[in-house]
Amino acid sequence: MAINQGEEMSPSTSRNDQSVIDAGNPLYIHPSDNPGMTLVPIRFDGIGYRSWRRSVLRALSVKNKLGFINGEFVKPSSDSPQSRQWERCDDMVTSWILNSLAKEISDSVEYVSNSAELWRELEDRYDQKNGAKLYQIQKEINDLTQGSLDITAYYTRMKRLWEELSTLSAKS
Repeated sequence: MAINQGEEMSPSTSRNDQSVIDAGNPLYIHPSDNPGMTLVPIRFDGIGYRSWRRSVLRALSVKNKLGFINGEFVKPSSDSPQSRQWERCDDMVTSWILNSLAKEISDSVEYVSNSAELWRELEDRYDQKNGAKLYQIQKEINDLTQGSLDITAYYTRMKRLWEELSTLSAKS
């Protein structure tokens, strides 16, 4: 679903006739936002995609930028006054996601054209919904032993595996 660019994405005018975007608008970039930021504290290195994905989705939701990766905020036509602002926001989202990836993964998707394409590429590559992934998680659950872990660490690992299994089972 695309935002009606004539309504929700139209900038208001300030006292000195410069375009200003309301903080609730998806095209708004907060002064503290920068392309060097990472969205999540741990970079995705090819392991634990579901957990990383969930954290990234949550971070983008907080920043009101989810629509860039899910296709909700489509690029305005090139003659639209919001076109350049949309490109800036999309480039910012793309940078944030790339910064949240391990270097090897980031290098492999560096040349995507926008954040939605980047997200689709990551989903296609790492969002395994097949029986092999289900089996892998079930095996990890069966093989997990407390060993030298304290009870809290053991419980945390077990709970994460059960939640990942539950999420994966729901999507299959």
